[in-house]
Amino acid sequence: MEKNSKIYVAGHRGMVGSAIVRELLRQGYTNIVTRTHKELDLCRQDAVEEFFAAEKPEYVFLAAAKVGGIVANQNALADFMYDNMILEMNVIHSAWKNGCKKLEFLGSSCIYPRMAPQPMTESCLLTGELEKTNEAYALAKISGLKYCEFLNRQYGTDYISVMPTNLYGPNDNYHPEHSHVLPALIRRFHEAKVSGASEVTCWGDGSPLREFLYVDDLANLCVFLMNNYSGDETVNAGTGKELSIKELTELVAKVVGFNGTIKWDTSRPNGTPRKLLDVSKAAALGWTYKTELEDGIRLAYQDFLTNPVRAER
Repeated sequence: MEKNSKIYVAGHRGMVGSAIVRELLRQGYTNIVTRTHKELDLCRQDAVEEFFAAEKPEYVFLAAAKVGGIVANQNALADFMYDNMILEMNVIHSAWKNGCKKLEFLGSSCIYPRMAPQPMTESCLLTGELEKTNEAYALAKISGLKYCEFLNRQYGTDYISVMPTNLYGPNDNYHPEHSHVLPALIRRFHEAKVSGASEVTCWGDGSPLREFLYVDDLANLCVFLMNNYSGDETVNAGTGKELSIKELTELVAKVVGFNGTIKWDTSRPNGTPRKLLDVSKAAALGWTYKTELEDGIRLAYQDFLTNPVRAER
């Protein structure tokens, strides 16, 4: 990408999109196009086609998505599938029709089989059954990834995809019902500390293993890949390190300053037992993460404290 290239970041208000905008600006890219959901509904094909015909961005980061944790995914399977399928197809198709030089599609590690060999390589895609709790979201993301691959094969486009592990950081969603595990823990322990509660109950038994990547590190990789990678196969984005949910919970409690008891509600679902990404492909390209988990959680907690809208919604 040239510094003056016209770059469209879809989903710029979300955690990933806003981090990509910050990273682009940090690296000196100034011609960045954005639209809020109110200005452009990506689920409306006619609106997306009009936008691309008028703006003709040279590069597209597709970070827009309908996202949520286990509860949100289980309660709205059809919505998660429809909204994500429609918006990504609209954006990718319109980018292609309007001569976009390069598009980068942001997926999720939930695309990989529930019981995939660990750590999960990019090549294990579609080799086994998906995790049922987020199957709808995963199917939509696989479709977006595959559509990019098929456009490359049929029309010679240069569309790539990146599959991040669990993300956290500035602009996260801290909703008590609809957030992911790390921001949910930040909110729960903060509220327990403020109210003086003696104990906090967490879901499951704490045994699942998870990997976490600070969102600004992901954004750095996204810009790096846009400039340094072409290929049909996706690229995993992670740290290559994992810890148990129990260890994560204790770490968040420490950072937030909650000193009470942590209890476990084993009637609640654990989700996938293990989800570690093989990040050797990104490493071979010359990229590695920078932010260690405890440092990142401290930054995320500061963001939670200074973003009252995010914290309360």
